[in-house]
Amino acid sequence: MSTHYDCIVVGSGYAGCSAALAAVEAGCISVLIVEKAPRDWVGGNGYFTAGAHRTVHGGLQDLLPIVRNVTPGQALKIDMDPYTVEDFIGDIKRLGQDKPDIKLVRSMVESSREAVEWLARTVDIPFILSFHRQAYEVNGRQKFWGGMALSTEDGGKGLIKAHMKALERAGVEIWFESPAVRLRVEKGTITGLVVQTDGKELNLTAPSVVLAAGGYESSSELRIKHLGSAWEKARVRGTPFNTGDGFVMAQAVGAKLVGDWTGCHSTCWDANAPADAGDRELSNQFTKSGYPLGIMVNIYGQRFVDEGQDFRNFTYAKFGRQILLQPEGCAFQVWGADMIPFLRKEEYGDEVVEKIFAGSMEELADKLLEKGLKDKECFLNTVRNYNVAVQHHRAEHPTLEWDPTIKDGLSTQSITVALQLPKSNWALPIDQGPFLAVKVACGITFTFGGLAIDPDTAGVLSKETDAPIKGLFCTGEMVGGLFHDNYPGGSGLTAGAVFGRKAGGQAARLAKKSVEYGVRADLDAAGGGKKVI
Repeated sequence: MSTHYDCIVVGSGYAGCSAALAAVEAGCISVLIVEKAPRDWVGGNGYFTAGAHRTVHGGLQDLLPIVRNVTPGQALKIDMDPYTVEDFIGDIKRLGQDKPDIKLVRSMVESSREAVEWLARTVDIPFILSFHRQAYEVNGRQKFWGGMALSTEDGGKGLIKAHMKALERAGVEIWFESPAVRLRVEKGTITGLVVQTDGKELNLTAPSVVLAAGGYESSSELRIKHLGSAWEKARVRGTPFNTGDGFVMAQAVGAKLVGDWTGCHSTCWDANAPADAGDRELSNQFTKSGYPLGIMVNIYGQRFVDEGQDFRNFTYAKFGRQILLQPEGCAFQVWGADMIPFLRKEEYGDEVVEKIFAGSMEELADKLLEKGLKDKECFLNTVRNYNVAVQHHRAEHPTLEWDPTIKDGLSTQSITVALQLPKSNWALPIDQGPFLAVKVACGITFTFGGLAIDPDTAGVLSKETDAPIKGLFCTGEMVGGLFHDNYPGGSGLTAGAVFGRKAGGQAARLAKKSVEYGVRADLDAAGGGKKVI
């Protein structure tokens, strides 16, 4: 067993895999990934995603060369607007209330298209156009909306499968059930890592370590500490192994913490989903993102969000929090017959979610009482008042047409009737049965607080000097300052790849320097000293 590597990566998730592959591509000969989870849990949170990647692009013709699911005939019936650097930066700033680190944001955004190309060409990620999540058919044409178009075959499962194949081709080692214990440091420079394997601590040496160990969302104690007591009841969407270990190690060597430590990515999640970890079979199918097509009410029958405030991929990561803050931390999504066909089958299929059908709203209310609804009359009044408001708005704006690919302006706010809490777009009456409801809760995905890094190198910054700690890098959900309170869907995977590539490239530079200076630490099995080369 070797104990010296050119680069050691902590975490086998998407970002860590990207860093390891980039390190090999840039010249590292020996790269190791250490992972505290067992092999069956490889892939971290990346496995549980839909595989969506938000990237700058020039429109359909720019993306066609890297996707696998579009024929020439289909391409003629697709509408897709370009998504510029300023569009992407603007979305992150807007959703983050101008609080994200703009240098970090710009670095990620400006590198996004190159990173996606690298993923497609070098890692062989099976990219597809996300017809099932980011497009609707309008007048016989597939119209993409919300700035995002890329996904992957078989979602996060396909994503991690492709990465595992690429790691094998590249000769990267992965040690499972080998948690990182602490960083090794000499005179302010990282020299390796101590891991626990087979019940014993093992000293590993390397000129660089890349931290890609995820956030703290899987720890109920840390959720309570940083997010508040209500978050004890949040359901963990992904891996149960993201418990903040990387932050403890980084702080021990003087790393700086930054960003939104009270914020996180949290979604509408199946109320019947497991509480403490994701399901590796159903994975992201527990997401319930069809709320823009209907309404959401709490257990007292009251609406609590503007379901049409923005496109789904700009609101889904914050609405989980709003559900958690409701009584008992759950809610009901409700639709009429006309919207049911638009619900995504992978999220609302018969085998995926418990559906509550009824022929009338009165009957639906009675059935919801059995599922936790506390106030039938309030629920019925909410639906009636919503329908009246929608009808008044439509009477005042008879030329407006429902269009889920734009903010269509169909709302509940008219001159004669206006709800205290509007639905700003896509508001249609819920008055034709059969009616459908599903029960949802809050699913936490990842946390926003993290380590301060150099935007250009992904080097972890020192709390004392604000300069990079030599040999220490970071990528993925451990990076702080990139998102605040909310985020544009698909940005997380892109950021993991961008900063993973930067970290891997820098690791290779340090490895080459260690060779040039003629000394590489090489502890043998007996714990011997250094090998001079």
